[in-house]
Formats: sequence, structure tokens, C-alpha cells
Amino acid sequence: MPAMISPAHPVRQHARILSASLVGTAVEFYDFYIYATAAALVIGPLFFPAQAPEAQILLSFMTFGLAFVARPVGAIAFGHFGDRVGRKSTLVASLMLMGGSTLLIAFLPTYAMAGPVAPALLCLLRFGQGFGLGGEWGGASLLAVENAPKGWEARFGAAPQLGAPLGFLCANGLFLILGVTLPEAAFASWGWRVPFLASALLVGLGLWVRLKIGETAAFQQAVEAAPPPKVPVGRLLADHPGAVVAGIAGVVACFAIFYLATTFALSFATTKLGYAKQEFLAVQLAANFFLAAGIALAGWWADKRGPAAVLRVGAGLTALVGLGFGMGLGSGHLPVVFATLAIALFVMGLVYGPLGAWLPTLYAVPVRYTGISIAFNVGGIIGGALAPFAAQLLAARGGTGSVGLFLTVAGAVTLMGVLFAPKPAR
Repeated sequence: MPAMISPAHPVRQHARILSASLVGTAVEFYDFYIYATAAALVIGPLFFPAQAPEAQILLSFMTFGLAFVARPVGAIAFGHFGDRVGRKSTLVASLMLMGGSTLLIAFLPTYAMAGPVAPALLCLLRFGQGFGLGGEWGGASLLAVENAPKGWEARFGAAPQLGAPLGFLCANGLFLILGVTLPEAAFASWGWRVPFLASALLVGLGLWVRLKIGETAAFQQAVEAAPPPKVPVGRLLADHPGAVVAGIAGVVACFAIFYLATTFALSFATTKLGYAKQEFLAVQLAANFFLAAGIALAGWWADKRGPAAVLRVGAGLTALVGLGFGMGLGSGHLPVVFATLAIALFVMGLVYGPLGAWLPTLYAVPVRYTGISIAFNVGGIIGGALAPFAAQLLAARGGTGSVGLFLTVAGAVTLMGVLFAPKPAR
């Protein structure tokens, strides 16, 4: 008789599924964050005509935000196939599109080489990144949650979320190494392309893991019970309109914290506050471990108290963090800056960690891939695409102390979404 794995250790029993969820989202966040870092450091001067530095930064952040616009489109497209064909094949396709778009950015000509063609191609590939990402997180979360043993849904659902700090660690760490080893001119000339090239290795790893897994049990049972809906998004909007709005609101806070504490903070600190690039990247890298700790705590806590309860606490803390975020970032003391980023990212873990378990409860299985993908990605537009842009404007008009007000609003929006969410779907 083959050796049996004790049900007391479901993490070991489902290691392949958890690895596929974790690796895929790690690749996702690596790909997305290397662009976010490049947008903060080099995209503006390289891909836009010489204008005022403020204009180049804003244009750079606009290309960053373009992918967020593409994400809901990708969510609908990949959600359609994820709910009709299956989670596994859709996840593989989304990863290939996102990874291919990222790799091609490494070969783009700059504005000095190709004129207006350069930013046009950049925007096209950013759209491809966002389109692929639109189907990535939702599928990875369902892969984990729909295969989780009873009572472990939130901890399994936190596995894809742990891909965020892992991808951030790889991206930021590589940029830090390049910044330390390369002269500024070499980094601006070709060094920034290296992380985009390296993404091919991570995408290959993600594909290898995902091709070895099967379909989720929940999807198979739903297909056996009834044919999948012909137009999942139509069924979703007809049957779950309140859940769609609540899900979108519930996602806003995690995106707002992440992109204020990473993309905006890096750009603002190195251009306005006088910190060296390598110095500030190292601070962000250290603070990233608090994000991982917050996600792990949230997953464990959500299985004990319920994901909605943890998400409510995290949303309230997000609003409080926003009141002091700008002052901490602009304090002029690096230990205070580190503490500000560490607290913000830890709180992000409390609003990000439970999402993988909370969002699926809002939608029935036949439209679940579409539902959580739309909620996650539309919420990403509000909380993520607007965050660096809004913070830049707030800083210009009200000073550094006002940049955290966006977080306070985002926390309130998420809290309202959780409080008024419909009862779990069956």
C-alpha cells in the first residue's frame, strides 16, 4: 500500500498546487514591478521628449497606469475562458502573454532612436502586460482556494499573495544589484533592460510548474452539474451586481498601499527628497519582508475568524496609516522612512492576504473566475493606477504630508465594500 500523507499536513499534500499559485503570481509581480521601478527611475527621460522633469514623470506614470486600464479587459476575456474551459489552460495563456510582453520591452528603442514610435510601442506592450495580468491573479487564487481542504481556504488563498513580496524581492533586488555594479550612464543606457530579459527565466519556471497540475475540483463539479454559461460576464452582472461592486471596493486599499509605498515612494524619495537610488531601494527591500509577514498572519487569522473580519481590520488600519504616511516619508530620517514603509506594507498584508479567500465567496462557481478577476482588476485601477498619479498631485499642491490622504480614502472605500457585501454565494 502506498504511503499516505497525513491530512493534518495539507500544505505538504498540496505542495504542487501551492507552488503553481505562488510561482505564477511571483512572476506576475516581478514583471509588473520591474516596470513600476523603471517607470520611477528611467522610463520618462528615455521614452518621452525632453520637457520639464515633472511632465516626464507624469507621462511615465501614465504608461504605468495604462496596464491597469487593460486589466479589466483581460479579466473579462480570460474570465470567459476560465469559467468555460477551465482554470489551468487559462492560467497558462495569461502567463505567456504577460511574460512575452515584458520580455519584448527589453528590446524597445528609446525616443532618441525612434521618436514617437518608441512610446507608442511601449504603450502597446504595457497594454499586453495588463491584459495578461487581468486573468492571472484570479486564476491563481482559484487554483489554491478551490483545491484547499476545509478550514484551510484562507491559508491556501494567501499562497498567491505571497508571490507579491517574492516578486518584489526579485525585482527590487536585481535593480539594487544593477545600481550598485553599474555606473549611472550604463544603467540608463542598457542596464535597465536586464530585469526585463531575466523575466524569461521566471516565466519558463512558472509554465513548467503550471503544466504539471490538473483542473480544480470545484470547476469539474460545476461542469458536471450544468453546462457553463455561454457569456459568463453577462450571467455575473445579472446574478451578482452587488457582489461585483463590493468586490471592487474591497480590493482598492491593497493596491493603494502597495503602489504608494513602492512606485511613488521610490520616485518621490529619489527626485524630491534627495535619497540615493540604491539606498532607498535597500530600504524598500527590507520593508518588503513586513508585507510577507502581514500576508502570512492574515491567512492564518482569516481561517480562524473569517476573511471578511480580517479585511475589515486591515481597511481600518489603512485609513489610519494614510494620516501619517506622508509625514513619515518626508521626515528626513531614514529610520523613520523605513518604519513608515514597513508599517504600511504590513497593513497591506492584512488587506491583501484575505482577498484570495474572501472574493470567491461572493460569486457562484460558474462565474467565479470572471467575478474575482473583474473585481481585482477594476479595483486595481482605482487603487493602483491612480495612486502614484494622485500622490504626485497631492504632494505638488499640499506638500509631502498630504500624500497619504489617498490611503485614508482607499481604506474607507474598502471598509464600505466589506461591510455592505452580499452574503456568500452558493
